[in-house]
Amino acid sequence: MSAAGLPEGARGGLHDAGRVFARYHLRSAFRIRVHGRERMPATGPVVVIANHSSYIEPQLLFGMLPRRSAFLVKEELFHAVGGWAGRFLTAIGQIPVKRGEVDRKPLMTASSVLKAGGVVGIFPEGTRGDGDVGAAERGAAWLVRASGATVLPIATRGTLKPADGRRRWRPRVDILVGEPFTPGIGKGRTGLDEGTEHLRGELAALVKTLDEWRAEHGF
Repeated sequence: MSAAGLPEGARGGLHDAGRVFARYHLRSAFRIRVHGRERMPATGPVVVIANHSSYIEPQLLFGMLPRRSAFLVKEELFHAVGGWAGRFLTAIGQIPVKRGEVDRKPLMTASSVLKAGGVVGIFPEGTRGDGDVGAAERGAAWLVRASGATVLPIATRGTLKPADGRRRWRPRVDILVGEPFTPGIGKGRTGLDEGTEHLRGELAALVKTLDEWRAEHGF
């Protein structure tokens, strides 16, 4: 690997600079509060699973996590700006994935990162939605089974525009890091299906917990 905790071809210095930028550049538009950041395991392979309701969550989590991380990112973004976006995303260690297709290459790349003790981030819903995690794809469960990684669920709320399309001035965004856990994923497709449902349920429960907290505190 070209940089510790990152896929082949990544540049550690650029990755670290990107994390600093991601951590602070959205603070002019959002009031960001992170709960439980200390729950991220300090060492060892970790699969981060997170809900996804806007394009903002990947940037927030990339900057918020206290360790280097390689996120699975939709391939379309790698072709933006004449291919320059792809060069940049590759250089900071992000992994392109084709939506709606069976593609083992990104999973093998992510598995290599995990087996080297790194962190991989994935949005189990597979695409942007309402962030309630009503469905999930098998990629996260496959990675956990292949690597024996710890799972770290993260819920985010506040990035989605209101139904009327008008965003309030600097809305509150809350990020809740859940308790890490290490599920046993059984063999075969049945094991993956059961493991996927387990991960989906844990993440959905964390999102619900964050929703209840925000309702109680007026957000």
